[in-house]
Amino acid sequence: MSSTSITAPSLLDESSDGQIHARFRVPYPEFSLDVDLHLPGRGVTALFGYSGSGKTTCLRCVAGLERAAEGYLRVNGELWQDSSKRHFLPPHKRALGYVFQEASLFEHLSVLRNLEYGLKRIAANERRVALEHAVDLLGIEHLLDRMPARLSGGERQRVGIARALLTSPKLLLMDEPLAALDLKRKGEILPYLERLHDELDIPILYVSHSPDEVARLADHLVLMDEGKVLASGPIGEILARLDLPMARGEEAGVVIEGLVTGYNPVYQLLSLGFPNSAMSVQVAHSPVTTGKHMRFKVQARDVSLNLEKPMHSSILNLLPVTVTAEVPADNAAHVLVRLEMEGTPLLARITRYSRDQLGLHIGQRLWAQIKSVALLA
Repeated sequence: MSSTSITAPSLLDESSDGQIHARFRVPYPEFSLDVDLHLPGRGVTALFGYSGSGKTTCLRCVAGLERAAEGYLRVNGELWQDSSKRHFLPPHKRALGYVFQEASLFEHLSVLRNLEYGLKRIAANERRVALEHAVDLLGIEHLLDRMPARLSGGERQRVGIARALLTSPKLLLMDEPLAALDLKRKGEILPYLERLHDELDIPILYVSHSPDEVARLADHLVLMDEGKVLASGPIGEILARLDLPMARGEEAGVVIEGLVTGYNPVYQLLSLGFPNSAMSVQVAHSPVTTGKHMRFKVQARDVSLNLEKPMHSSILNLLPVTVTAEVPADNAAHVLVRLEMEGTPLLARITRYSRDQLGLHIGQRLWAQIKSVALLA
């Protein structure tokens, strides 16, 4: 993992402030990148797609490591590229941090010295992230005296991210930062990435092919395939669209921004309210402060449907829903059903047999059942 960050000349256009506009066309013999994106200038935007979809090429164009023959890039009011005007800001003059899949720490320097290297690249009066803040955000205070050879893979990644932050970037690029880690190490580092999302006002472009990472971190989702953008928008809207390939696979589901409304310490169940609704779900979870916003994912495969409200069931979450659409799944025996619960979309993956037995049709009112142990919060 490495980072680059130099403060760019200020070429400001206030009309473009608050967003990222990226337009790139890069032709290759067997692949062409052709994207035109208008992205929010804050929060986490995930570029999602399978290998070869163009995610990393797009990120490299943003960094200036790949020079698009036709390109335009404006980041929160600063013009970094405009091929029509022959304007191209080289990578070392773009105020960005770049986090790669593999950490590339200086092996002869301690963790503290690695961090100071990033910090020293920015003039003191231009620093936006303090050393102490970066260390706290990534939970690496106890590692400062260690040499890189004595760090685990997850620890190396956290140090690399902290070093990138200390270059005070105006944009942070992350290219599958968890791809080289095993499941346990991913679980350890994800909470730190969530802290970056919650506590830093630095926009992040996050490349991933992991639906779970995207669901936990992203506010905005860009779905890519063969160098093109299939869809771009708020993650809750994109994941609920049945016309996109993500909805038809085993990992299909929706992400909901809930509100913590209570906690049952006896059964360790957290109550999460739906947006603009009096309805809530219970999730097996550790205590969280009441009133805190918290997102949760409902997998389509974990939603079952009933014609009537079950009176005696081990499934705690029962929600009144309306059928709004249906499409075939990637398995010929299954269908994907789009539901709506007081304005919140849900997806259910059921068999065609169950669909026929229930007589499902658009506009039908049903009860959706979701296991508390199946919800991902």
